[in-house]
Amino acid sequence: MTLFLSCEPLALRRDCIPTVRSWFVGEWPAWYGPGGPGDIDADLRAFAASANALPLGLLVLQDGQAIGAGALKTESIPSHRHLGPWAAAGYVLPAHRGKGVGAFLLQALVAQAGELGHAFVYCGTSTAQSLLERSAWQLLDSTTLQGKPLGIYRKAA
Repeated sequence: MTLFLSCEPLALRRDCIPTVRSWFVGEWPAWYGPGGPGDIDADLRAFAASANALPLGLLVLQDGQAIGAGALKTESIPSHRHLGPWAAAGYVLPAHRGKGVGAFLLQALVAQAGELGHAFVYCGTSTAQSLLERSAWQLLDSTTLQGKPLGIYRKAA
């Protein structure tokens, strides 16, 4: 099956903010849920503030319907503040996982970083190592964040 996917900045599709909010809260309840340290509304306002400056959010669309989202941020991992920008908050609807949508989203984030003049993009993950490695990201470092092992990856923009 061939997927016909596109990406649009969240800044141009603010109508999708409530959907992305529900995705992120559902996927990362310890961070964005009640009592979590994250501020979902502040993050989404930041991700939707601009289509051409960091931070920014991207939506993956299939036939005009949002099926995934991600962001480029200036900072992500506290121990690696000297690196950036970061591909972060990558989410794909469960029904669309394993079909190349996550790789498409990562490629779009890297391309956007390149358009903004960045030479590299970084990503920290404890769950998506195989996706990053299949997409030719280079493992730079390993660390621990909130008690979980975390790989720090880099890709040329």
